[in-house]
Amino acid sequence: MHFSIPFAVAIFASGALTAPSTHPERDSIESLQKLLYAEWARPQEPQVDRPSDSGSDLSLIQKLILAPTQVDRFALLKDSDLVYDFKTTKDGVTQGKGGRTARADRPCGFNTPHVHPRGAELNIVVQGRLSTSFTPENGARHIQHNLTQYQLTVFPEGALHTEFNPDCTDAVFVAAFPSEDPGVQQAAQTFFGFEDDVIAAALGGGVTVAGKDLDKFRSLIPANVALGVESCLKKCSIKGSDEI
Repeated sequence: MHFSIPFAVAIFASGALTAPSTHPERDSIESLQKLLYAEWARPQEPQVDRPSDSGSDLSLIQKLILAPTQVDRFALLKDSDLVYDFKTTKDGVTQGKGGRTARADRPCGFNTPHVHPRGAELNIVVQGRLSTSFTPENGARHIQHNLTQYQLTVFPEGALHTEFNPDCTDAVFVAAFPSEDPGVQQAAQTFFGFEDDVIAAALGGGVTVAGKDLDKFRSLIPANVALGVESCLKKCSIKGSDEI
């Protein structure tokens, strides 16, 4: 068992009071020497290297997560880190198979049906109009809204929902989440990513969709933000993707 030196001295002093010796000073010195030697001779536990919170191999996000206090977090940030300019940067815009979510504000911009599995969404229109709709879950009614400037709607956590700019001018909206990582999953893209037999069975079997046509369906699905519905495209004289 490991004892610190002050604790060992305290034990020894207690023992000395209960068992007096004819040579208390010599016995005390000898006992203390034995305890110190035992502590010195005890095998040491191997040292384990742990990453430092301020290590250069950590990203800013990792450092912020590992920081012990809010004061330490703010010490890691510059004043400019607290201002985000959507007009001059592309940082934070999702890329890849999930698509780009920053283009739903364009004329006839359409954010295809998707869910946020780890957070509800507050969506407020800052400029223009926005048509929104969502279905909370199986058995629940479908809900649709046409929002104007400074109107807000809520998409419950996990609800399948979509946003659409029905006008020929830009629309701007702000989406807020209660989670730092709400996640996003596009419905059509995810569905057509399943195995061919699963897709065919879900759509009613080969009578509805032939297996040979599944790749064609996949190629026609926009990554995330679609160009818009046909009526808006015609109204705004915007060519569809199949006309470009």
